[in-house]
Amino acid sequence: MRLLNHLLYYGIIIPISLLPFRALYVLSDGLYLILFKGIGYRKQVVQQNLRNSFPDKSTEEINELTRLFYGHFCDLILESLKVFTISQKQANERMLFKNPEVINKYASENRNVMLAGGHMNNWELFAVAVAGLIEHKAVALYKPLTSQYFDQRMRESRGKFGLQMVSTKNAKEYFETPSTQPTATIFGVDQSPPNPSKCYWTTFLNQDTGVLFGCEKFAKEYNHAVVYGRINKEKRGYYSFEFIDISATTQQSAHGEIMEAVTRLLEKDIMRAPQYWLWTHKRWKHKRPAEQAAFA
Repeated sequence: MRLLNHLLYYGIIIPISLLPFRALYVLSDGLYLILFKGIGYRKQVVQQNLRNSFPDKSTEEINELTRLFYGHFCDLILESLKVFTISQKQANERMLFKNPEVINKYASENRNVMLAGGHMNNWELFAVAVAGLIEHKAVALYKPLTSQYFDQRMRESRGKFGLQMVSTKNAKEYFETPSTQPTATIFGVDQSPPNPSKCYWTTFLNQDTGVLFGCEKFAKEYNHAVVYGRINKEKRGYYSFEFIDISATTQQSAHGEIMEAVTRLLEKDIMRAPQYWLWTHKRWKHKRPAEQAAFA
């Protein structure tokens, strides 16, 4: 198995990654024909998610959003492969940080920050660029891949310019280990939670939704400020990033207040440009447990 992974990585992924962006987008256009026009990769999941999220949209509008999503999704796949060999200069040129002063003020105060966001636009490019563009030590909490080989390659790729990757299994140990530099811990809030009884339930995109609660939990427990990160797509292959203050006094926040603020911002971003969110994800596979009804 390791030999096959090695051949896949060095025989296919790296050669594709080394191509110039113009060639990558030619491949992306071909991949679009295969995934959307051909095999219809997760097309039923995508369209069901869109219909449930936008019940007022017509069939024609849902079909058009589906088409636009697959165009972006194929770009994202090829751009994510490019990340394996991208230079720091290229990453910084293609992920422009508009207002780093919003988060850097916390570094000047020696405050740690939770940087919350979702799977909107190109989060992989953000991951490789962020460490060199803010004053905090950038850390990402992540769920390890099933394949140890590709988990290692992914961690090497994301961390090559300074991002520290920490498994969610080791989150408590990480937060309780003193750091010589203030940290900005990146936390994705839009995955489907593994345990529906241990998450925050709210309405998101017109659906009853369980939201990972770790961002608020850790922020309160360890007195981190919370900042939301918004990725915008400027044009094909180019993105910008905005920081939005959520809370500097997290320990005084009511239960769910932080998660509501973050979720509402992400929802607003998705509704403004739905095609740029990850609709292939089975986001709503869990139902609210009966014991969670009190928090409705």
